[in-house]
Amino acid sequence: MAQPQHYDVLVIGTGEGGKYVTWTLGSKHGKKCALVERRYLGGACPNIACLPSKNFIHSASVAYDVRQAASYGLGSFVANADGLKVNMTGPEQRKLDMVAGLKDLHEGLFQGANNEVIHGEAKFIGPKTVEVGGRLLTGDAVVINTGTRAFVDSSVPGLAESKPLTHVEILDLDVLPSHLIILGGGYVGLEFAQAYRRFGSQVTVIEKHERVLGNEDKDVVDALVDILTGEGVRTITSAKVENVTGTSGASVEVSINAAGQTSTITGSHILVATGRVPNTDSIGLEEAGIKLTASKHVKVDEQLKTSVEGVFAVGDCAGSPYFTHIGFDDFRVVYSNIMGTPKPGGTADRQVPSVLFTSHELAHVGLREQEAKAKGIKYRLGKVPMAAFLRTRTKGDSRGFAKVLVEETGEKILGFTALGFSAGELLPVVQLAMKLGISYKEIADLIIVHPTMGEGLVGLFNSL
Repeated sequence: MAQPQHYDVLVIGTGEGGKYVTWTLGSKHGKKCALVERRYLGGACPNIACLPSKNFIHSASVAYDVRQAASYGLGSFVANADGLKVNMTGPEQRKLDMVAGLKDLHEGLFQGANNEVIHGEAKFIGPKTVEVGGRLLTGDAVVINTGTRAFVDSSVPGLAESKPLTHVEILDLDVLPSHLIILGGGYVGLEFAQAYRRFGSQVTVIEKHERVLGNEDKDVVDALVDILTGEGVRTITSAKVENVTGTSGASVEVSINAAGQTSTITGSHILVATGRVPNTDSIGLEEAGIKLTASKHVKVDEQLKTSVEGVFAVGDCAGSPYFTHIGFDDFRVVYSNIMGTPKPGGTADRQVPSVLFTSHELAHVGLREQEAKAKGIKYRLGKVPMAAFLRTRTKGDSRGFAKVLVEETGEKILGFTALGFSAGELLPVVQLAMKLGISYKEIADLIIVHPTMGEGLVGLFNSL
């Protein structure tokens, strides 16, 4: 047996939470750190998820704007705009160029922090001992950072055999699907639905629940679906997939039962966007004595400590909300523990802001109305149409609205939601007010530059 190599910190996976642990400890504190990576340097976000998909979405948005040239007074400059066809090799290459640049960036950051990156499959053979390609690695602190993967429901007859696309493969397509069938009306499904519709595909979204984005308030979902429907995205809800036949990329048929009626949808490609499962099933956690939850995530406490002393878990695999920015906050929690100054409260009661990157964006933080009602929390509601955010008028598209929940008898902000142009950029001001527990009136009294999107917050908070 090879002699173990010891590190101050050993991380399995180079995704958000783990890489910031080693970058910070290596560059600022001179710690000896190593990371094990089986495939994507830097994790999913810069390679196959957040950034590539947003790159892709932006290309689709440009294609959409070109087709809308006449609405910008530029119809004479773009002849036959409505009939333009997108050659998908262009957006694909643009995405690849960005990913290559991000890979170079990551390599430089790992080198600059004197981190050792070990390529291979890691497996625990003891509480704080990992084997990688015949090498034994140990660490004073070990961080599990293995992420999640797309869930393909094997109980649906023919689905796996149809070779469906996931969020990974659909970003590698260099052809435009004639008809893209999407299973799942969550973030991934809706973002790709609109993007491919804007590229020129026929798109059908099949959702098993009563509405897409089931966690969002009904008025929000209704407004977003109106936008998608207006662009030609077909959405079928309360639909159970009975079986799938054919092969994605050639011809595929999806049989569904909706409202007691059976029908078949025929398309060229099928995308599965029905959830994710943690990558915890083949890394030897049982041998290490590391416990899992019922959903197979690594079981952690609010300081992200596992059942084994000195072993932490961060990001998706630990059951944290599936957002890169939450992975970054997980880094803060683990880093502070390793440095001996635990972050008070750890992950408890932290803000979980989110943005759905459709056009328009759907931004949210804090309580939703349906949550407040379910919990019996009394509130006051402020709500204004996106047309009140005057910047949207310069864009020529004022669809959507913004709303805020405030204490019934106090002045603290409980929750905020906005559906509109660049809505995600509105979040930080509201988040800061919520974090500091200050009155909503402080935002209402701000002098905010005209005409920016942020200016609309003054009107929103003055509507209370």
